[in-house]
Amino acid sequence: MSTRIKSAAVAIVIAVILLIAHGTFLFNIAVGAISALAIYEIFRATKMTEHKYQTIACCAFAFVDAFMPVFYRHGWLYFFSYKLYMGLFVIAMCLLYLKEHTKFQYTEFFFMLGVGILLPYSFSTLVTMAGLGGKGVFMIVLTLAAAWLADSGAYFAGTFFGKTKLCPEISPKKTVEGLIGGVISNGILMLIISLFYQFVLKGEPIHYLGVLIAGMLAALIGLVGDLTASVIKRQTGIKDYGNIMPGHGGIMDRFDSVLLVAPFMYYMFTQGLILK
Repeated sequence: MSTRIKSAAVAIVIAVILLIAHGTFLFNIAVGAISALAIYEIFRATKMTEHKYQTIACCAFAFVDAFMPVFYRHGWLYFFSYKLYMGLFVIAMCLLYLKEHTKFQYTEFFFMLGVGILLPYSFSTLVTMAGLGGKGVFMIVLTLAAAWLADSGAYFAGTFFGKTKLCPEISPKKTVEGLIGGVISNGILMLIISLFYQFVLKGEPIHYLGVLIAGMLAALIGLVGDLTASVIKRQTGIKDYGNIMPGHGGIMDRFDSVLLVAPFMYYMFTQGLILK
């Protein structure tokens, strides 16, 4: 437990520093590194890392996708758009597929291509939020809280009230009562964070009903991401995706729920359902 607490404390300090530096290239580098590491962890778990150049291509694409907004903010390299560098990435993967078609199967090709595009897409929503100034920091904090706090609420609710197993073959400790507690507590916690932002930090007006609904839905969406990542671990026979955070596991162990929650929360923000 002490190891978990120390790791969490270090992670919180790093997160605060990055949020303070949200308008600088440091945030982009951090998100790019996290995205690339998440891809690498999935490939290592599924033994895709034996395809060395494909792994490098996917990780490089993830980093480039997170870092390109740095140039765009200064009005540079607009011609090197997302569609262009994604197209170049797909072409590179196709060329590697043709070159190694005898040992690189189509299932592996599409798996690596899908992971290499979908994970950066999810993390890129955090980068986009960071580019929106002060309200962007609030958006990132609310998004990460929506993904992570639901798990804590579900844990405590499940510990005290849990009786009915939710999906014992995938995650034996999760219960229906824990899920309900996580959904309710997540909505309430999102409201508290939003109240603090608007009235203590003097932020923008909030759609509180939208925040409540978003928090509760995020708990369910985050659970889908968590369980999906758990199924992959069970099918590949691993306990954790890595050990970059002692006591917590790897990047994927911490960001599995964020991968689905971040795009959802970004949608809620862009539709004006969170901030007025």
